[in-house]
Amino acid sequence: MNHEQLAMNNQQGNILVVDDTPENLQLLVGMLKQKAYKVRPAPSGELALSGAQGFPPDLILLDIMMPEMDGYEVCSKLKADERTKDIPVIFISALSDVLDKVKAFSVGGVDYITKPFQEEEVLARVSTHLANQNLQKSLQSKNAELANTNQKLENTLQQLKAKNEELANTVQQLKATQEELIEKEKMAALGQLVAGIAHEINTPLGAIRSSAGNISESLNQTLEQLPTLFQSLSPEQAQIFLTLVQRSLQTQLTLSTKEERQVKRALRSKLETEEIENVDALADSLVDMGIYYEIDTFLPLLNRPDSLQILEIAYNLSDIQKGVATINTATDRASKVVFALKTYARYDQSDEMRLANLTEGIETVLTLYQNQLKQGVELKRNYAELPPLLCYPDELNQVWTNLIHNALQAMDYRGTLSLDVTQKDQQVDISITDTGMGIPEDIQPKIFEPFFTTKPPGEGSGLGLDIVKKIIEKHQGKIQFKSIPSQTTFTVTLPINQELITNN
Repeated sequence: MNHEQLAMNNQQGNILVVDDTPENLQLLVGMLKQKAYKVRPAPSGELALSGAQGFPPDLILLDIMMPEMDGYEVCSKLKADERTKDIPVIFISALSDVLDKVKAFSVGGVDYITKPFQEEEVLARVSTHLANQNLQKSLQSKNAELANTNQKLENTLQQLKAKNEELANTVQQLKATQEELIEKEKMAALGQLVAGIAHEINTPLGAIRSSAGNISESLNQTLEQLPTLFQSLSPEQAQIFLTLVQRSLQTQLTLSTKEERQVKRALRSKLETEEIENVDALADSLVDMGIYYEIDTFLPLLNRPDSLQILEIAYNLSDIQKGVATINTATDRASKVVFALKTYARYDQSDEMRLANLTEGIETVLTLYQNQLKQGVELKRNYAELPPLLCYPDELNQVWTNLIHNALQAMDYRGTLSLDVTQKDQQVDISITDTGMGIPEDIQPKIFEPFFTTKPPGEGSGLGLDIVKKIIEKHQGKIQFKSIPSQTTFTVTLPINQELITNN
């Protein structure tokens, strides 16, 4: 934990200290106040319950041996009260007392401290459990935001379903009179967009649900393991562990398969030189976390017999933060799609183009499909270094989403997905290739037509590729495809930093 995080925990930490011995109470209160914690003393179990229920603290230090009501009973009452059940409790026990650890944890305690107090131990345990509590509160807040967002999306989907029914009736009438009216009538164009949005919203919804589940699973595992881990670590090792988590969060590099093999080989050699055991498993875990250089700092942890378990806990902590980032990305994208309805339907020209990195947009979409890719898809990337492209980044992200989604469906989420980005003169080509069954020759001329789809009813509106084509043409680009059995490639060609003129 860095100094900024410790300062934040200290400012926010409200601690209730319960001990019937005035000297112990005064010692603990003074020790914690020196570190800028807000501390409330309570000399008995009854007063502790009253204080915790009236103004719930962030953490409780609870003496076990007290007259009238001992610590076990106080903790049981706290956990039975809806207002205080989630407050972490650290038991206090003298070395001369018999501490029933099983009972302490069974009634809801998360840790224990023995008397006489060691200041470093007390502060380390308090800081650890306050950090855990803050993490849990942050997750609860995110879950509440997610629930609110999901409700808004559900309401929007209900409205879209009603509009889709209206659209279906309108389209049937138009087809019965003259198919050319599809392109001319404003209602038809609006209907295409509404149906397209209904389809596109499903993707970020899936990412939100998946990431929330991953966060919950990682958090449950981590909360169970953290107390035991930090009990086994020295203060220096605990700081190294937190540095390990921070390094994993900061790593953004993406390695190719060849590069990954090279860094693993170098890492295994380094670990063998240090006479560390389980070098293969450790190298795999470290590379998965994005840590494969300047590892000398972490050698005290890697030399421990439980190093693999330590890496797993560190990975889970960083995975929680990355899952939250994925939820934010998916929620933001879904919101933009919904609120862009009016602008896109009217082909609003007020929005200005801006310089953006194409591969970053593609990688954002791949993040949303991370779970589907893990199921059985081999992902191959071949990205040339490109200058920033003058474009509408949000709309291009819709293009990558649709093409990647179609490719995964064509392979039934089993096969190889290849992404190639190349530059030639003043244009860039983005190719997306799948190893699915291919597009039959007889329907190839129709795939960009509005409402044409080969998917079963309810799984596609037939508007995805039509919208993709319009967005690319808005950029003065073009989209082409080649398809044979076991290989279909869609190629998008865009101009680089040329003066673009878009027309309604």
